[in-house]
Amino acid sequence: MRSIFTDRLILRPWEEGDADFLFDLEKRWETVRYLGADPTPMRSKSEAVASIQRRRALDHPVHGIWAIVLRDSNALAGNLLLKPAHLSAGSSGEHPVEIGWHLHPSAQSLGFATEAAAGALANAASRGLASVLAVTDPRNSASHRVCRRLGFTEEGITSRFYDSPQLVFSRVLSAETPPTPASHTVR
Repeated sequence: MRSIFTDRLILRPWEEGDADFLFDLEKRWETVRYLGADPTPMRSKSEAVASIQRRRALDHPVHGIWAIVLRDSNALAGNLLLKPAHLSAGSSGEHPVEIGWHLHPSAQSLGFATEAAAGALANAASRGLASVLAVTDPRNSASHRVCRRLGFTEEGITSRFYDSPQLVFSRVLSAETPPTPASHTVR
């Protein structure tokens, strides 16, 4: 899986050595409370190891699940995903591509989610992805602000995803549109 570079961040594949960080990130209610219909904090490092293996298995030219790393310190900051959205039971049709993020409390409110998402979106657009959704918990105002900063359009609440009411945002992507607010390169 590729790495994506922005001004301050590296989005890179998760590594087994990241298990302590991932466990610390996802054992916290405040970082998982908006993830899916039944958010559940991790209970052991072995869950983090298994999750990293699943994340690494997603090897696709556009989709991915990346660790967000600070370029200046090499410290882990969070997680970013770009993958087909999970449809609710009884929903049919295409699985649109969604983008999502969650950051460690020490990395929140610093613009990292916006920068990481902008880099991933610019990279995906350059690889031919035409549109993307952000499927968010209706109570997650911080993610709603990130979506708006990234130029997403609010589509309203639907129960089509994750077996629960979700506030969905959408954005049309263009390979010609310069990435905002952060530039990107790929290795």
